Amino acid sequence: MKNTPLVFRRGLLTLLALVLFSGALPAQSSKKKKKGTKAKTEQQQQSPAPQQEAIADTFSYSLGLLLANNLKQQGIKGYDEEELLNGLRDALAGKAKLEYAAASMEVQKGMRAQRQAEAAANLEAGKRFLEENARRKEVKVTDSGLQYEILKKGNGPIPKATDKVKVHYHGTLIDGTVFDSSVERGQPITFPVNGVIKGWQEALQMMPVGSKWKLYIPSGLAYGERGAGGSIPPNSVLIFEVELLGIE
Repeated sequence: MKNTPLVFRRGLLTLLALVLFSGALPAQSSKKKKKGTKAKTEQQQQSPAPQQEAIADTFSYSLGLLLANNLKQQGIKGYDEEELLNGLRDALAGKAKLEYAAASMEVQKGMRAQRQAEAAANLEAGKRFLEENARRKEVKVTDSGLQYEILKKGNGPIPKATDKVKVHYHGTLIDGTVFDSSVERGQPITFPVNGVIKGWQEALQMMPVGSKWKLYIPSGLAYGERGAGGSIPPNSVLIFEVELLGIE
């Protein structure tokens, strides 16, 4: 139940790499290469690129990847690409238009406003989803608001809160986005029942070993307003297919 996603855009990463190291990379000639003899052409094609240039390009591109991944993991979005690049250029040139403390405050303020707006929208969308889902005859609803349907019945023992369980699971948001999946990793996970979100704790203590259930967990029984990293936005309803493999 980890935390996916800010959209990965190759164009942005390439631009970031160029901006970060525009002064460090070897200058590239803009002149067209003249045609030579066939032997010379074949020799040029066979000649490997200079090792230093290859390392520099990889280094720059890798920094761009790391920067974008950092933005993704923190759930930062809604920024203007051109202004982001302007900030990078100005900072590298020593011509920043804002002091560091002021810039930090602006980022925090912007992220807070975005999170609040996103949280409100997700809360409303989740409420509508759960209301409609509860009308399906195969869905059961508990007093806490947890919704579930039984995909496969098990006949084993039922875990207690203090037990450790082994499960396979596949987690998505209501729009189908996969944020975590032991099934995709091909590796079940073991954890204490009382060490996971409330919706899981409640469901696991009703499931016999061998069961496979589909859970629809209200945000209040999941990660609430805080969300979880960049992959689970605030106030998200979570959907899990959970197979209880055993009690350990």
